Amino acid sequence: MLSPAKIIEKARHSTWYRRLLNLSLNRLVPFNKPHGFRVVELESYAVKVLLPYRKRNLNHIRGLHACALATVSEFSTGLVLISQLNPREYRLIMQRLEMDYHYQGRTDAYATFRISEEWLRDEILQPLESSDAVVTTCQVLVHDASGNHLTTGRVYWQIKKWSAVRKG
Repeated sequence: MLSPAKIIEKARHSTWYRRLLNLSLNRLVPFNKPHGFRVVELESYAVKVLLPYRKRNLNHIRGLHACALATVSEFSTGLVLISQLNPREYRLIMQRLEMDYHYQGRTDAYATFRISEEWLRDEILQPLESSDAVVTTCQVLVHDASGNHLTTGRVYWQIKKWSAVRKG
């Protein structure tokens, strides 16, 4: 059986494994399944996630719902972080979520999140060498199929080494 890390690695280059990744994510994060998110592009430090324009994701005026846009923002940032940080070594918890809404979504939307190896080192790994926890801000942009900028999300993640987590 393939580990989640292997599936993510293979999904970067294979449509079949990307489909497997999407099915796996629906099982691992059942809260998101009704939204129908789909990872459409995956790189080492970047992801593009589809938020389909469908009834379950719409508000009362048939635009993409604010909560669906916020959820796809959290999902995309979390996916990139866990693909780079071993979940057995690090605990990730969303601390805060801020959204700016710019344009009403009336078609499929795409959340895009990108970091770099340097950002990961400077914002997370080096600070964790001298601190129990770090809070980092991940900015994610959501655009519709026509390229209109729908939202800017700022997702604040608290990251800790499991050895620093206090239980009880």
